[in-house]
Amino acid sequence: MDLATYSDKNWVNTFVDSTIPDICKEEPCVLGVDEAGRGPVLGPMVYGICFCPVSKHEDLKAAGVADSKTLSEEQREKIFSIMHENSDYIGWSLEVISPLNISNSMYKRPKVSLNEVSHNAAIGLIKRAIAAGVKVSEVYVDTVGPPEKYQVARDRALKKWEFPEGTEVDNWGSGYPGDAVTKNFLMNSIDRVFGFPGIVRFSWSTAEKIIDEKCVPVTWNDEDEEDEKDKTPSVLQFFARKHKSSDGGSAAPPPPKKRHHFFTERCLKSVESF
Repeated sequence: MDLATYSDKNWVNTFVDSTIPDICKEEPCVLGVDEAGRGPVLGPMVYGICFCPVSKHEDLKAAGVADSKTLSEEQREKIFSIMHENSDYIGWSLEVISPLNISNSMYKRPKVSLNEVSHNAAIGLIKRAIAAGVKVSEVYVDTVGPPEKYQVARDRALKKWEFPEGTEVDNWGSGYPGDAVTKNFLMNSIDRVFGFPGIVRFSWSTAEKIIDEKCVPVTWNDEDEEDEKDKTPSVLQFFARKHKSSDGGSAAPPPPKKRHHFFTERCLKSVESF
């Protein structure tokens, strides 16, 4: 599994694909979907698929495939080797989703949840296999199947992580918030102005708390609040048509309608030409 493309640009998402066996284009195939790295505060999340002909499904089970979370790293590497040796009928594809992409998605307006990121990754990989010619007839998501090499991919991506920020560190632990080594890494790698290096998921509450405690305070001005504070009348108001009151006199024009949240969340403004 060559992750050089991701290692060189670990701030963008990367696809890694095996060669598709000819038999997978000729016979109905079973396809499994799983992920690794959903919970950690550090590193990428990896979504992957693995597929083989339905006629070979039992052979794959006999190889010792199990849920990646029940296997050691050594066991995962061993099973991945078995899969590689049987590439004449086993194929796979994975997407390495960068920490920066996860953080940016969760900080978007409107927010893109981790569930939605996962949903899009899983569906995208299945469509990717079908577009490549795999005859998918059965799909298993988070169930018995061949998900272990996706954890292998995450292990390798973390081991070969390059820090474009120049950070020098040999061990950052498992990446999970409860890991003492990971906590120590977070506390010692933060910059008071720029925050964490790109390996950290800024949107995780663990990271946000440290940023609040250790970084320079930042005040974000809300556009709607600024609008409320600015009471200076627009020049256009002097030329607006006067509305008659019930007693025949002139009255101020009705207040402008509040914009729909669809526009405010996307920072969209009305554009007028004269």
